[in-house]
Amino acid sequence: MDLLTSATAADEARRNARVAVLPVGSFEQHGEHLPLATDTVIACVIAARIAETYDLFLLPPITFSCSHEHELLPGYPGTLSISASTLITVIDDIRASLARTGITKLALVNGHGGNYVLSNITQQANVEDRTVALFPGRDDWAAARAHAGTVSTNHDDMHGGEMETSILLYTHPELVGDTYPDADHEASDRPHLLVAGIKGYTHNGIIGRPSEATAAKGKAALDSLTVSFADHLKAINE
Repeated sequence: MDLLTSATAADEARRNARVAVLPVGSFEQHGEHLPLATDTVIACVIAARIAETYDLFLLPPITFSCSHEHELLPGYPGTLSISASTLITVIDDIRASLARTGITKLALVNGHGGNYVLSNITQQANVEDRTVALFPGRDDWAAARAHAGTVSTNHDDMHGGEMETSILLYTHPELVGDTYPDADHEASDRPHLLVAGIKGYTHNGIIGRPSEATAAKGKAALDSLTVSFADHLKAINE
């Protein structure tokens, strides 16, 4: 329940926020040591932090998204996906419903790197007016890694590695399995990921170095992301 907003209608009436925050997660394999809901948990954690910091309207998460690259990995079942067109429609419907309440600004907090379509949604929404922000971006994650002192990069730490494990160690340690120190798998060269899927580059569902994860790194990363969001909020409010 701590991943869902508990605000009442009266709470939101008093808040009178002009910007809503929508966590977009996924339901996909994260190896042996992290849950299928990892990306949703991380998106909710980031969204809750920025909503509280900037007094925004926090929405419940979208828990299924575009995880097709993780499907059918031998030995790691559980991944479920919706189509890109369905995700577009869901977000469009949410934006339309928000607009009927007078809220025309939306921050999408993406927890799954495979949701490429969110970039297209954001660009299209902003043609006539600045209405949608997509967060965190690549630069935001890079800054968070620098602040946290991670040993891995965005590219090398693609899935279930140092960053994701660190954030869960800090926020929800009960969700991290004790096998994470032995789960490292490196695959920096992934030229055909869109064709071969993740199963073409990993045997254990991980691409990254979870052995380097610490709760302290997770805290520092979240602190950095909270600060970084200010620029995105300013951009859609200009």
